[in-house]
Amino acid sequence: MIKHVYESAVLINAALEDEAIQAIISRIKETISSNGGEIRDVEDWGRKRLAYIVKKSKIGYYVFFRFDALPDLIPKLERFYQLDDNILRYLTIKLTGEALEQIEIDKTQQPEITEEIDELIVPSSEQENEEEDNNAVEQPINNDSMED
Repeated sequence: MIKHVYESAVLINAALEDEAIQAIISRIKETISSNGGEIRDVEDWGRKRLAYIVKKSKIGYYVFFRFDALPDLIPKLERFYQLDDNILRYLTIKLTGEALEQIEIDKTQQPEITEEIDELIVPSSEQENEEEDNNAVEQPINNDSMED
């Protein structure tokens, strides 16, 4: 059988302590490795606010795993995800060659983007308030229509 490249996005309950979250991440890595998978990359995005409540949680801890594996690993890995109550959501996909190329391009451009963001001048809240005051236009109130 041929190994494919997969990406597994995992949303972990952010209410856990950092040590507990790291233990879950380690168990996921161990599950992948012990079933013949080879981890290429782990992206730890950390705690992020969710767009909607998932299993009574407003905040989740995002981790992305990229790994090489045989197709029979995926059901085992997803079964592991289902059995762990602290894993709120997960999604595992097979990556194409084009997707892998784009990931590499994004990695090389990331430092450049970060530098550009750091160079931007961020106005202070006082400057923003002054600009808002300067842009505000007073509208006259027409009470004639209310007298009927």
